[in-house]
Amino acid sequence: MEIKKAAVAGTMESSDCMVTIRPGDGTLDIQLDSDVKVMFGTSILETIQDTLASLGVTNADVEVRDRGALDCVIRARVECAVCRASGEAFDWTKEAAYHG
Repeated sequence: MEIKKAAVAGTMESSDCMVTIRPGDGTLDIQLDSDVKVMFGTSILETIQDTLASLGVTNADVEVRDRGALDCVIRARVECAVCRASGEAFDWTKEAAYHG
């Protein structure tokens, strides 16, 4: 998906995360601010990267402010932000296999 405009998904509440995505400058740049970065930062970044890759996002600036969200929450927030930023409808039938 092509990121056409800035979009946000999520909240700053405990056990949630806020994902902000903007059009990139030709690369994929991910910034992570997390309360649990020391313990889970690598896993959180992998979840973000895998979700973006599954949606075909290769050019974007992504900022994730995590407050202890589970992987499924992070994935859902990234998906929502990407859909809002691309203006495309999310194909839930296609993605059902991704979520296993």
